[in-house]
Amino acid sequence: MDTKETLHKFEETVRGYIRELDGSNFDQLLWKPAEDEWSLGQMYMHLIRSAQLMQLRNAALCLEPGGSPEISQAGKTKPGEELFKTGSFPPDRIRVPPSPQYTPPQPESKEQLVDGLRDTVRRMVEIEAKIASEFNPVAQARLEPGKEIVRNTVLHPRLGGLNALEWFRLIEMHYRHHLLQKMRLDDAWKQAHG
Repeated sequence: MDTKETLHKFEETVRGYIRELDGSNFDQLLWKPAEDEWSLGQMYMHLIRSAQLMQLRNAALCLEPGGSPEISQAGKTKPGEELFKTGSFPPDRIRVPPSPQYTPPQPESKEQLVDGLRDTVRRMVEIEAKIASEFNPVAQARLEPGKEIVRNTVLHPRLGGLNALEWFRLIEMHYRHHLLQKMRLDDAWKQAHG
């Protein structure tokens, strides 16, 4: 999948999230099925924050000519290789113990979530052109035979070293993966509230 296709799929997913937000009341966004689980609003906050504070940031770092101590040439781990081979996260539920570092806050309003989602799309559109030109097959073809463009990577805690294109694709996969959590939360809300 090229960068335009990735961006298009991402925009479609975000449009769906925003449509669903329009149909949700704020109480539903704050409701948690259990104390140790996230609310729908926290899930949205997680998506926005992880894209803006980690994934987009790391994609941009990979495109810089160097200098950042976070830049590496490391490759992906086995789980990272599998993820990019299949193009999506496995449907498994990932549970992380609650912590101030990882547990997202509750949203302050629906508008905060819609604005955050739209801002993430805007930032994805901005970086897409840079990533597309960096990973253009024509640029690769200009090199001597047998040589490859050296790609900067930034380490992901589980997936290993990801380059700018992989961080970009990860955002789309991550948003799509959380559709499963959204479905679980929607179903739990319906069961609890008739």
